[in-house]
Amino acid sequence: MEEILSKLYEMTAFGGFSYQVALMWVIAFVLLYLGIKKKYEPLLLVPIAFGVLLANFPGGGMGIVPAENIALEGHRYKNLFEIASEYGIMNYLYYSLIKTGFLPPIIFMGVGALTDFGPMLRNLKLAFFGAAAQIGIFSVLIAALLLGFTLEEAASLGIIGGADGPTAIYTTIKLAPHLLGPIAIAAYSYMALVPVIIPLVANLLISKKEFKINMRQMDKMYPAKHQIKNLKVVKIIFPIVLGCVSAVFVPSSVPLLGMLLFGNLIKEIGTSTLRLSEAATGPIMNTATIFLGLTVGATMTADVFLSPKTLGIVVGGFVAFAISIAGGILAVKVYNLFAKKKINPLIGATGLSAVPMASRVANEMALKYDSSNHILQYCMASNISGVIGSAVAAGVLISLLS
Repeated sequence: MEEILSKLYEMTAFGGFSYQVALMWVIAFVLLYLGIKKKYEPLLLVPIAFGVLLANFPGGGMGIVPAENIALEGHRYKNLFEIASEYGIMNYLYYSLIKTGFLPPIIFMGVGALTDFGPMLRNLKLAFFGAAAQIGIFSVLIAALLLGFTLEEAASLGIIGGADGPTAIYTTIKLAPHLLGPIAIAAYSYMALVPVIIPLVANLLISKKEFKINMRQMDKMYPAKHQIKNLKVVKIIFPIVLGCVSAVFVPSSVPLLGMLLFGNLIKEIGTSTLRLSEAATGPIMNTATIFLGLTVGATMTADVFLSPKTLGIVVGGFVAFAISIAGGILAVKVYNLFAKKKINPLIGATGLSAVPMASRVANEMALKYDSSNHILQYCMASNISGVIGSAVAAGVLISLLS
């Protein structure tokens, strides 16, 4: 009888429970709450949170094993069938779809098919502020180095400042894959908190007078000297030209930026490629999102996640985010010192990749001070350029460090 009871006990997971496992469950439940109840990036937080749960079920065998476990002599690795046989389906998915860098570009293709470059093309001057907002990436990179992170880890941490989940994941896969879980959680959590973080930084740096700068009035007072006559044609040519230019100057940005631009191209062509565009934004992107979320969450086993570096990533990610927002705002304020046609600093605050959430938040803040000051289309110019800027910044870091 005792032997039977002992075997029954061994069948359960009770023997594998520990306070570390319990803490990881709490983290997973918090993420599920934020995704389901608060609707903070639910399309990714829910799969990531459930992946965390799966990885921390004792005896479930769903956690991602370190790369050393699948390494062989001579810089070779076990094949996917051996990985699936020895470590289970989740490791098969991770090493085939994530470790290879396959899924983030696929998601970028879908993002491109959902993006309209029109606002940026009509206001190219505002695109500069999207580039200025990338300062958060490099500021935190330097700070992380001083705190003891390696150069590759610091670069992966800094890229959170771009406010682009797929870019952060892709960069981390290439430079510091052992930090993938914490960095992905930090990146998407702060993206979800854009409605909180942008007002926090903006209220510290922008005066009441600057909040009231009316962009439409400025356009009437200082009309543009040149107008795009055939925007439809320009929107088709633009992704092709930008793709070629970026491939020449920053070839390592092509996997992300190239797929983004391809997705945008099939959208802008119109009815001829409508089926491709719908596939990119529908079943392909949704499937990629599910597998990305689950496998990234499964990297967050207790022994990996519960470390001092995780706390550093959480704090550093917030700092990178805040500095990026502040960098865009300050760039606008400096510009306004020398320009007759003033720009609302809230536009600089949207130089992130969090499209279109950042623009909506900035527009709502402007309307609180002036109910006629609709700045959404102007914010989108900076916001969209931030997507391009973060992908280029990631390409530069990968090229220099990998």
